[in-house]
Amino acid sequence: MDRQDVTGLILAGGRGSRMGGVDKGLQPFRGTPLAMHTLLRLAPQTGHLLVNANRNLAAYESFGVPVVTDAVKDFPGPLAGMLAGLQQCETPYMVTAPCDSPLLPTDLVARLGAALLEQDAEIAMALTQEPDGHTQRHPVFMLMQVTVLPSLAQFLAEGERKIAAWTDRHRTARVLFDDANAFSNINTLDELRALEQPVAASSRNIAS
Repeated sequence: MDRQDVTGLILAGGRGSRMGGVDKGLQPFRGTPLAMHTLLRLAPQTGHLLVNANRNLAAYESFGVPVVTDAVKDFPGPLAGMLAGLQQCETPYMVTAPCDSPLLPTDLVARLGAALLEQDAEIAMALTQEPDGHTQRHPVFMLMQVTVLPSLAQFLAEGERKIAAWTDRHRTARVLFDDANAFSNINTLDELRALEQPVAASSRNIAS
């Protein structure tokens, strides 16, 4: 899959409820907003980028890529952001990633794209294997054909919100990734600080 045929959508339109209502994508991580880390990870993998946000729009616009807002009101969840992205997407494919996963795989699009084409799927979704042996779906890390737009619009119009319930309506390829940490998302300020601690400890070791 040619990366120029793929638009990357960074999902930063949530309430940030578990972070006390702060705008999660703008929280600093290693001196840079979380959403910018996602952007920098996706940029080499895609031909175009979008950010989905519903507040602090000027801050996200300063990233230098178009910002799209939910057409559905009251923060209904990631699917609303995906719909907004699909409505503005000008490429055959769109890949999504949340703003709070700064370590996403650098081969995310290549592997999802290969699986989507090989399996003649409409959607490709990331999976990881948990320590207990079961597989964990990561539905916000997803590559889709833009032709799923009408289906998603109808799904949301019906009042539905669950990603899995929507993807189950489509031919979906599931791609197993080895590094579960790459899909770790940051839900609280404590988790954000904890993720930065190894960097701080390494700096102290170098200084000593």
